[in-house]
Amino acid sequence: MVFPVVGGTQDTGYEISNSLRFDSGGSNYLERTPSSAGNRRTFTTSWWNKIAVQASSRWIFGAGTESSDNDYFLFQSGHLLKFSFATESSGNIATTQVFRDPSAWQHIVWAVDTTQSTASNRVKLYVNGSQVSSFGTETYPSQNYDTSINNTVVNRIGARAYSATGHFDGYMADFHHIDGQQLAPTEFGETNDNGVWIPKQYTGSYGTNGFKLEFKQTGTSQNSSGIGADTSGNDNHFAVSNLAAIDVTEDTPTNNFATWNPLAERPGDGFITGSEGNVKATGASKHAFPTIAFPTSGKWYVEVKFTAGSSTAHLGLRDADDYSADGNTNRLYYRNDGDKDDGGTTSSYGDSWTNSIISIAVNLDDNEVTFYKDGTAQNSGTALSHDASNQYLSAGTAGSYTVEGNFGNPSFSISSGNSDANGYGNFEYAVPSGYYALCTKNLAEYG
Repeated sequence: MVFPVVGGTQDTGYEISNSLRFDSGGSNYLERTPSSAGNRRTFTTSWWNKIAVQASSRWIFGAGTESSDNDYFLFQSGHLLKFSFATESSGNIATTQVFRDPSAWQHIVWAVDTTQSTASNRVKLYVNGSQVSSFGTETYPSQNYDTSINNTVVNRIGARAYSATGHFDGYMADFHHIDGQQLAPTEFGETNDNGVWIPKQYTGSYGTNGFKLEFKQTGTSQNSSGIGADTSGNDNHFAVSNLAAIDVTEDTPTNNFATWNPLAERPGDGFITGSEGNVKATGASKHAFPTIAFPTSGKWYVEVKFTAGSSTAHLGLRDADDYSADGNTNRLYYRNDGDKDDGGTTSSYGDSWTNSIISIAVNLDDNEVTFYKDGTAQNSGTALSHDASNQYLSAGTAGSYTVEGNFGNPSFSISSGNSDANGYGNFEYAVPSGYYALCTKNLAEYG
Protein backbone atom coordinates (compact mmCIF):
# COMPACT_ATOMS: atom_id res chain seq x y z
CA MET A 1 0.00 0.00 0.00
CA VAL A 2 1.07 3.58 -0.65
CA PHE A 3 -0.12 6.41 1.57
CA PRO A 4 0.89 9.78 0.00
CA VAL A 5 -0.39 12.90 1.70
CA VAL A 6 -0.50 16.63 1.16
CA GLY A 7 -0.21 18.89 4.15
CA GLY A 8 1.96 16.52 6.15
CA THR A 9 4.28 19.18 7.53
CA GLN A 10 3.71 21.81 10.17
CA ASP A 11 3.46 24.95 8.04
CA THR A 12 2.58 28.05 10.02
CA GLY A 13 1.11 30.09 7.17
CA TYR A 14 -2.40 30.15 5.73
CA GLU A 15 -4.60 27.49 7.33
CA ILE A 16 -7.75 25.97 5.86
CA SER A 17 -10.00 24.85 8.69
CA ASN A 18 -12.90 23.20 6.85
CA SER A 19 -13.94 21.29 3.76
CA LEU A 20 -17.28 20.12 2.39
CA ARG A 21 -17.87 16.41 1.80
CA PHE A 22 -19.90 15.42 -1.27
CA ASP A 23 -21.45 11.99 -1.82
CA SER A 24 -22.92 11.02 -5.17
CA GLY A 25 -25.33 8.60 -3.53
CA GLY A 26 -26.79 11.48 -1.54
CA SER A 27 -27.16 13.75 -4.60
CA ASN A 28 -25.31 16.61 -2.88
CA TYR A 29 -24.66 19.95 -4.55
CA LEU A 30 -24.57 23.73 -4.11
CA GLU A 31 -26.57 26.05 -6.35
CA ARG A 32 -26.83 29.75 -7.16
CA THR A 33 -28.35 31.80 -9.99
CA PRO A 34 -26.69 35.23 -10.42
CA SER A 35 -29.05 38.19 -10.59
CA SER A 36 -26.85 40.04 -13.08
CA ALA A 37 -24.23 38.97 -15.60
CA GLY A 38 -20.53 39.50 -15.00
CA ASN A 39 -17.60 38.91 -17.32
CA ARG A 40 -18.53 35.81 -19.33
CA ARG A 41 -15.21 35.73 -21.17
CA THR A 42 -12.65 36.08 -18.40
CA PHE A 43 -12.57 34.33 -15.03
CA THR A 44 -10.50 32.09 -12.74
CA THR A 45 -11.74 29.22 -10.58
CA SER A 46 -9.47 27.81 -7.87
CA TRP A 47 -10.22 24.98 -5.45
CA TRP A 48 -8.68 22.11 -3.51
CA ASN A 49 -10.20 18.64 -3.71
CA LYS A 50 -9.63 15.15 -2.37
CA ILE A 51 -11.43 12.70 -4.63
CA ALA A 52 -13.31 9.62 -3.47
CA VAL A 53 -15.40 7.36 -5.71
CA GLN A 54 -14.96 7.84 -9.47
CA ALA A 55 -17.08 5.20 -11.11
CA SER A 56 -18.37 7.70 -13.68
CA SER A 57 -18.10 11.37 -14.60
CA ARG A 58 -18.28 13.74 -11.64
CA TRP A 59 -19.08 17.44 -12.11
CA ILE A 60 -17.13 20.05 -10.13
CA PHE A 61 -18.52 23.42 -11.22
CA GLY A 62 -20.56 24.64 -14.15
CA ALA A 63 -23.38 26.84 -15.41
CA GLY A 64 -26.19 26.52 -17.93
CA THR A 65 -29.86 25.71 -18.44
CA GLU A 66 -29.53 23.02 -21.14
CA SER A 67 -26.82 21.05 -22.92
CA SER A 68 -26.37 23.70 -25.62
CA ASP A 69 -25.22 26.35 -23.13
CA ASN A 70 -23.67 24.15 -20.44
CA ASP A 71 -20.06 25.06 -19.63
CA TYR A 72 -18.33 23.10 -16.87
CA PHE A 73 -15.33 21.45 -15.20
CA LEU A 74 -15.49 17.77 -14.27
CA PHE A 75 -13.57 14.59 -13.62
CA GLN A 76 -14.46 12.45 -16.60
CA SER A 77 -14.83 8.66 -16.60
CA GLY A 78 -11.30 7.36 -16.87
CA HIS A 79 -10.27 9.89 -14.21
CA LEU A 80 -9.37 12.71 -16.60
CA LEU A 81 -9.87 16.36 -15.74
CA LYS A 82 -11.95 18.09 -18.39
CA PHE A 83 -13.29 21.54 -19.27
CA SER A 84 -16.16 21.52 -21.75
CA PHE A 85 -17.87 24.44 -23.51
CA ALA A 86 -21.51 23.95 -24.60
CA THR A 87 -21.13 20.22 -23.90
CA GLU A 88 -18.06 19.95 -26.17
CA SER A 89 -19.54 21.64 -29.28
CA SER A 90 -17.73 24.96 -28.63
CA GLY A 91 -14.58 23.64 -26.96
CA ASN A 92 -13.26 20.62 -25.13
CA ILE A 93 -10.02 20.32 -23.15
CA ALA A 94 -9.25 17.02 -21.39
CA THR A 95 -6.02 15.93 -19.73
CA THR A 96 -3.94 12.86 -20.41
CA GLN A 97 -3.00 12.94 -16.73
CA VAL A 98 -5.31 10.81 -14.60
CA PHE A 99 -6.53 11.59 -11.09
CA ARG A 100 -7.10 8.48 -8.98
CA ASP A 101 -5.44 9.11 -5.62
CA PRO A 102 -8.05 9.14 -2.82
CA SER A 103 -5.51 9.90 -0.11
CA ALA A 104 -4.12 13.30 -1.16
CA TRP A 105 -5.44 16.81 -1.61
CA GLN A 106 -4.86 18.54 -4.96
CA HIS A 107 -5.05 22.18 -5.94
CA ILE A 108 -6.68 22.91 -9.31
CA VAL A 109 -6.93 26.25 -11.11
CA TRP A 110 -8.81 26.91 -14.36
CA ALA A 111 -7.95 30.33 -15.78
CA VAL A 112 -10.06 31.43 -18.76
CA ASP A 113 -9.82 34.44 -21.06
CA THR A 114 -11.49 33.88 -24.41
CA THR A 115 -10.43 37.36 -25.61
CA GLN A 116 -6.89 36.06 -26.12
CA SER A 117 -5.78 35.86 -29.76
CA THR A 118 -3.67 32.75 -29.13
CA ALA A 119 -6.06 29.83 -28.70
CA SER A 120 -4.00 27.98 -26.06
CA ASN A 121 -3.98 31.11 -23.86
CA ARG A 122 -7.77 31.15 -23.66
CA VAL A 123 -7.93 28.23 -21.23
CA LYS A 124 -5.12 27.40 -18.80
CA LEU A 125 -5.07 24.55 -16.29
CA TYR A 126 -2.78 24.28 -13.28
CA VAL A 127 -2.49 21.32 -10.87
CA ASN A 128 -0.54 21.87 -7.64
CA GLY A 129 1.02 25.01 -9.08
CA SER A 130 2.24 23.52 -12.36
CA GLN A 131 0.65 24.30 -15.71
CA VAL A 132 -0.70 21.27 -17.55
CA SER A 133 0.48 21.24 -21.17
CA SER A 134 -0.37 17.70 -22.29
CA PHE A 135 -3.96 17.09 -23.32
CA GLY A 136 -5.66 14.12 -24.92
CA THR A 137 -8.35 16.42 -26.29
CA GLU A 138 -7.47 20.07 -26.98
CA THR A 139 -10.13 22.10 -28.75
CA TYR A 140 -10.30 25.70 -27.56
CA PRO A 141 -13.33 28.00 -27.72
CA SER A 142 -13.42 30.67 -30.39
CA GLN A 143 -12.04 34.12 -29.61
CA ASN A 144 -14.48 36.20 -27.54
CA TYR A 145 -16.68 33.19 -26.83
CA ASP A 146 -19.27 34.03 -24.16
CA THR A 147 -19.47 31.26 -21.60
CA SER A 148 -22.46 30.52 -19.40
CA ILE A 149 -20.29 31.06 -16.36
CA ASN A 150 -20.96 34.48 -14.82
CA ASN A 151 -24.24 34.62 -16.73
CA THR A 152 -27.74 34.78 -15.18
CA VAL A 153 -28.26 31.02 -15.36
CA VAL A 154 -28.02 28.34 -12.71
CA ASN A 155 -24.51 27.70 -11.31
CA ARG A 156 -23.89 24.40 -9.54
CA ILE A 157 -20.97 23.01 -7.56
CA GLY A 158 -20.90 19.23 -7.24
CA ALA A 159 -23.39 18.41 -10.01
CA ARG A 160 -24.18 19.12 -13.67
CA ALA A 161 -25.77 22.56 -13.90
CA TYR A 162 -28.74 21.95 -16.17
CA SER A 163 -29.85 18.55 -14.85
CA ALA A 164 -28.39 18.14 -11.33
CA THR A 165 -26.80 14.79 -12.20
CA GLY A 166 -23.22 13.52 -12.25
CA HIS A 167 -22.72 14.29 -8.57
CA PHE A 168 -19.20 14.75 -7.21
CA ASP A 169 -17.66 12.32 -4.73
CA GLY A 170 -15.07 13.61 -2.29
CA TYR A 171 -14.06 16.81 -0.54
CA MET A 172 -13.73 20.42 -1.70
CA ALA A 173 -12.05 23.24 0.20
CA ASP A 174 -11.06 26.89 -0.23
CA PHE A 175 -13.20 27.34 -3.35
CA HIS A 176 -12.62 30.67 -5.13
CA HIS A 177 -14.24 32.06 -8.26
CA ILE A 178 -12.85 35.32 -9.67
CA ASP A 179 -15.05 37.17 -12.14
CA GLY A 180 -13.11 39.25 -14.70
CA GLN A 181 -9.49 38.08 -14.21
CA GLN A 182 -7.34 35.29 -15.60
CA LEU A 183 -4.97 34.58 -12.71
CA ALA A 184 -1.93 32.42 -12.02
CA PRO A 185 -1.98 29.70 -9.33
CA THR A 186 0.51 31.68 -7.26
CA GLU A 187 -2.40 33.91 -6.24
CA PHE A 188 -3.80 30.94 -4.28
CA GLY A 189 -0.83 28.72 -3.43
CA GLU A 190 2.93 28.56 -2.94
CA THR A 191 5.77 26.08 -2.51
CA ASN A 192 6.99 25.60 1.05
CA ASP A 193 10.54 24.89 2.23
CA ASN A 194 9.97 21.16 1.73
CA GLY A 195 8.99 21.59 -1.91
CA VAL A 196 5.30 20.93 -1.23
CA TRP A 197 2.59 23.05 -2.86
CA ILE A 198 0.46 24.52 -0.07
CA PRO A 199 -2.47 26.98 0.17
CA LYS A 200 -1.91 30.72 0.25
CA GLN A 201 -4.42 33.39 1.17
CA TYR A 202 -5.90 35.17 -1.84
CA THR A 203 -5.95 38.93 -1.28
CA GLY A 204 -7.29 40.20 -4.60
CA SER A 205 -10.75 41.25 -5.76
CA TYR A 206 -13.56 38.92 -6.86
CA GLY A 207 -15.64 40.86 -9.41
CA THR A 208 -19.41 40.87 -9.81
CA ASN A 209 -20.15 37.16 -9.54
CA GLY A 210 -17.01 36.08 -7.72
CA PHE A 211 -17.21 34.17 -4.45
CA LYS A 212 -15.15 32.42 -1.80
CA LEU A 213 -16.50 29.33 -0.08
CA GLU A 214 -14.75 28.35 3.18
CA PHE A 215 -17.46 26.00 4.50
CA LYS A 216 -17.15 27.32 8.04
CA GLN A 217 -20.91 27.51 8.68
CA THR A 218 -23.33 24.62 9.10
CA GLY A 219 -26.75 26.13 8.34
CA THR A 220 -28.86 25.06 5.38
CA SER A 221 -30.17 28.49 4.36
CA GLN A 222 -28.78 30.52 1.47
CA ASN A 223 -27.16 33.20 3.59
CA SER A 224 -24.04 34.05 5.58
CA SER A 225 -24.84 31.35 8.15
CA GLY A 226 -25.23 28.60 5.57
CA ILE A 227 -22.88 25.89 4.38
CA GLY A 228 -22.67 27.72 1.04
CA ALA A 229 -21.85 31.11 2.57
CA ASP A 230 -19.77 33.41 0.37
CA THR A 231 -17.03 35.03 2.49
CA SER A 232 -15.57 37.19 -0.30
CA GLY A 233 -17.68 40.16 0.74
CA ASN A 234 -19.97 39.82 -2.31
CA ASP A 235 -22.68 37.85 -0.47
CA ASN A 236 -23.01 35.54 -3.46
CA HIS A 237 -24.24 32.75 -1.22
CA PHE A 238 -25.11 29.27 -2.49
CA ALA A 239 -28.15 27.20 -1.61
CA VAL A 240 -27.53 23.65 -0.43
CA SER A 241 -29.17 20.47 -1.67
CA ASN A 242 -29.01 17.30 0.43
CA LEU A 243 -26.14 18.64 2.52
CA ALA A 244 -26.08 18.90 6.32
CA ALA A 245 -23.80 20.01 9.14
CA ILE A 246 -22.21 16.53 9.32
CA ASP A 247 -20.85 17.13 5.78
CA VAL A 248 -18.71 20.06 6.97
CA THR A 249 -15.43 18.42 7.97
CA GLU A 250 -11.96 19.18 9.32
CA ASP A 251 -10.29 17.16 6.55
CA THR A 252 -8.40 19.86 4.63
CA PRO A 253 -5.29 20.52 2.52
CA THR A 254 -3.52 21.78 5.64
CA ASN A 255 -4.60 18.86 7.84
CA ASN A 256 -5.30 15.70 5.86
CA PHE A 257 -7.28 13.04 7.74
CA ALA A 258 -7.33 9.30 7.10
CA THR A 259 -10.29 7.68 5.32
CA TRP A 260 -10.87 4.14 4.09
CA ASN A 261 -8.81 3.43 1.01
CA PRO A 262 -10.77 2.02 -1.97
CA LEU A 263 -7.47 1.19 -3.71
CA ALA A 264 -6.16 -1.06 -0.91
CA GLU A 265 -7.10 -4.71 -0.64
CA ARG A 266 -6.06 -7.93 0.98
CA PRO A 267 -4.94 -9.65 -2.25
CA GLY A 268 -7.56 -11.96 -3.58
CA ASP A 269 -10.40 -10.34 -1.63
CA GLY A 270 -11.13 -7.45 -3.99
CA PHE A 271 -11.72 -3.82 -3.15
CA ILE A 272 -14.23 -2.18 -0.85
CA THR A 273 -16.80 0.26 -2.20
CA GLY A 274 -16.40 3.66 -0.61
CA SER A 275 -19.03 6.35 -0.04
CA GLU A 276 -19.44 9.51 2.06
CA GLY A 277 -15.95 10.66 1.13
CA ASN A 278 -14.64 7.12 1.77
CA VAL A 279 -15.39 7.19 5.49
CA LYS A 280 -18.05 4.57 4.79
CA ALA A 281 -17.12 1.24 3.21
CA THR A 282 -19.18 -1.70 2.03
CA GLY A 283 -18.03 -5.10 0.90
CA ALA A 284 -18.45 -8.84 1.15
CA SER A 285 -15.52 -10.89 2.47
CA LYS A 286 -13.32 -7.84 2.00
CA HIS A 287 -11.16 -5.82 4.35
CA ALA A 288 -11.07 -2.04 4.74
CA PHE A 289 -7.72 -0.34 5.33
CA PRO A 290 -7.13 3.39 5.92
CA THR A 291 -5.30 5.78 3.61
CA ILE A 292 -2.84 6.65 6.39
CA ALA A 293 -0.96 3.87 8.14
CA PHE A 294 -0.02 4.00 11.81
CA PRO A 295 3.46 5.50 12.26
CA THR A 296 6.17 3.88 14.39
CA SER A 297 5.46 5.91 17.51
CA GLY A 298 2.74 7.87 19.28
CA LYS A 299 -0.77 7.09 20.51
CA TRP A 300 -3.69 7.01 18.08
CA TYR A 301 -7.48 6.84 18.37
CA VAL A 302 -10.15 5.76 15.86
CA GLU A 303 -13.87 5.03 16.17
CA VAL A 304 -15.57 2.47 13.93
CA LYS A 305 -19.26 1.68 13.54
CA PHE A 306 -20.53 -1.44 11.78
CA THR A 307 -24.02 -0.52 10.60
CA ALA A 308 -24.50 -3.86 8.88
CA GLY A 309 -22.49 -7.04 8.86
CA SER A 310 -22.25 -10.73 9.48
CA SER A 311 -21.44 -12.36 12.81
CA THR A 312 -17.74 -12.43 11.95
CA ALA A 313 -17.34 -8.63 11.86
CA HIS A 314 -14.00 -7.61 13.28
CA LEU A 315 -11.80 -4.61 13.93
CA GLY A 316 -8.13 -4.86 14.73
CA LEU A 317 -4.54 -4.68 13.57
CA ARG A 318 -2.86 -6.54 10.76
CA ASP A 319 0.84 -6.90 10.24
CA ALA A 320 1.84 -5.14 7.02
CA ASP A 321 4.19 -7.98 6.04
CA ASP A 322 1.52 -10.63 6.52
CA TYR A 323 -1.76 -8.90 5.78
CA SER A 324 -2.36 -10.98 2.66
CA ALA A 325 -2.19 -14.33 4.41
CA ASP A 326 -4.37 -16.28 6.81
CA GLY A 327 -1.46 -17.15 9.08
CA ASN A 328 -0.90 -16.20 12.70
CA THR A 329 1.80 -13.55 12.44
CA ASN A 330 1.30 -10.38 14.48
CA ARG A 331 -2.48 -10.15 14.31
CA LEU A 332 -5.09 -8.94 16.73
CA TYR A 333 -8.81 -8.78 16.01
CA TYR A 334 -11.80 -7.92 18.12
CA ARG A 335 -14.78 -9.95 17.02
CA ASN A 336 -18.47 -9.34 17.65
CA ASP A 337 -18.74 -12.59 19.61
CA GLY A 338 -16.68 -10.82 22.26
CA ASP A 339 -13.55 -12.89 21.57
CA LYS A 340 -10.09 -11.76 20.59
CA ASP A 341 -7.82 -13.38 18.05
CA ASP A 342 -4.33 -12.70 19.32
CA GLY A 343 -1.74 -14.13 16.98
CA GLY A 344 -4.05 -16.93 15.93
CA THR A 345 -5.19 -17.80 19.47
CA THR A 346 -8.88 -17.10 20.09
CA SER A 347 -10.06 -16.42 23.63
CA SER A 348 -12.67 -14.39 25.49
CA TYR A 349 -12.08 -10.67 25.73
CA GLY A 350 -15.14 -8.43 26.15
CA ASP A 351 -18.77 -7.81 25.28
CA SER A 352 -20.31 -8.87 22.01
CA TRP A 353 -21.50 -6.09 19.69
CA THR A 354 -23.60 -5.46 16.63
CA ASN A 355 -24.16 -1.81 15.64
CA SER A 356 -22.10 -0.36 18.49
CA ILE A 357 -19.30 2.15 18.08
CA ILE A 358 -16.06 0.26 18.62
CA SER A 359 -13.06 2.44 19.43
CA ILE A 360 -9.44 1.40 19.15
CA ALA A 361 -6.63 3.13 21.05
CA VAL A 362 -3.23 2.12 19.69
CA ASN A 363 -0.19 2.86 21.87
CA LEU A 364 2.87 2.51 19.66
CA ASP A 365 5.22 3.71 22.41
CA ASP A 366 4.38 0.81 24.74
CA ASN A 367 3.15 -1.77 22.19
CA GLU A 368 -0.38 -1.85 23.58
CA VAL A 369 -3.88 -1.69 22.15
CA THR A 370 -7.20 -1.15 23.93
CA PHE A 371 -10.69 -1.61 22.50
CA TYR A 372 -13.82 0.22 23.66
CA LYS A 373 -17.47 -0.62 23.10
CA ASP A 374 -19.67 2.48 23.16
CA GLY A 375 -17.06 4.31 25.23
CA THR A 376 -16.40 1.50 27.76
CA ALA A 377 -12.94 -0.08 27.77
CA GLN A 378 -13.10 -3.85 27.31
CA ASN A 379 -11.12 -6.52 29.15
CA SER A 380 -11.59 -4.44 32.34
CA GLY A 381 -9.50 -1.73 30.70
CA THR A 382 -6.43 -3.94 30.50
CA ALA A 383 -4.48 -3.22 27.33
CA LEU A 384 -3.38 -6.06 25.07
CA SER A 385 0.18 -6.31 23.87
CA HIS A 386 1.04 -6.26 20.18
CA ASP A 387 3.96 -5.82 17.84
CA ALA A 388 4.03 -2.11 17.03
CA SER A 389 5.98 -2.47 13.79
CA ASN A 390 4.16 -2.18 10.45
CA GLN A 391 0.65 -2.33 11.86
CA TYR A 392 -2.41 -1.48 9.78
CA LEU A 393 -5.92 -0.89 11.00
CA SER A 394 -8.24 -3.47 9.47
CA ALA A 395 -12.02 -3.83 9.48
CA GLY A 396 -14.05 -6.51 7.74
CA THR A 397 -16.00 -9.74 7.88
CA ALA A 398 -16.21 -13.08 6.15
CA GLY A 399 -19.59 -11.93 4.84
CA SER A 400 -21.16 -8.67 3.74
CA TYR A 401 -20.86 -5.54 5.85
CA THR A 402 -21.03 -1.76 6.02
CA VAL A 403 -18.50 -0.02 8.22
CA GLU A 404 -18.21 3.68 8.99
CA GLY A 405 -14.79 4.85 10.11
CA ASN A 406 -14.53 7.95 12.23
CA PHE A 407 -10.95 9.14 11.92
CA GLY A 408 -12.16 12.53 13.11
CA ASN A 409 -14.73 13.32 10.41
CA PRO A 410 -17.69 10.97 10.89
CA SER A 411 -20.50 10.27 8.47
CA PHE A 412 -22.71 9.09 11.32
CA SER A 413 -24.44 11.43 13.75
CA ILE A 414 -22.42 12.53 16.77
CA SER A 415 -24.40 13.26 19.94
CA SER A 416 -21.69 14.79 22.11
CA GLY A 417 -18.64 15.88 20.12
CA ASN A 418 -15.13 15.33 21.44
CA SER A 419 -11.78 16.31 19.96
CA ASP A 420 -8.30 15.09 20.77
CA ALA A 421 -5.87 17.05 22.96
CA ASN A 422 -4.81 19.16 19.96
CA GLY A 423 -8.42 20.09 19.24
CA TYR A 424 -8.64 17.94 16.10
CA GLY A 425 -11.47 15.61 15.16
CA ASN A 426 -15.10 15.11 16.07
CA PHE A 427 -15.61 11.91 18.06
CA GLU A 428 -18.61 10.43 19.86
CA TYR A 429 -16.62 9.46 22.96
CA ALA A 430 -13.89 11.16 24.95
CA VAL A 431 -10.49 10.53 23.42
CA PRO A 432 -8.22 8.82 25.99
CA SER A 433 -5.62 11.15 27.46
CA GLY A 434 -2.53 11.42 25.28
CA TYR A 435 -4.15 9.85 22.18
CA TYR A 436 -4.64 11.65 18.88
CA ALA A 437 -6.63 11.56 15.66
CA LEU A 438 -4.94 10.04 12.61
CA CYS A 439 -4.25 13.23 10.64
CA THR A 440 -1.17 14.83 9.17
CA LYS A 441 -0.75 17.62 11.72
CA ASN A 442 -0.70 15.08 14.53
CA LEU A 443 1.61 12.80 12.55
CA ALA A 444 4.05 15.67 12.04
CA GLU A 445 4.14 16.29 15.78
CA TYR A 446 3.89 12.80 17.28
CA GLY A 447 4.41 10.21 14.56
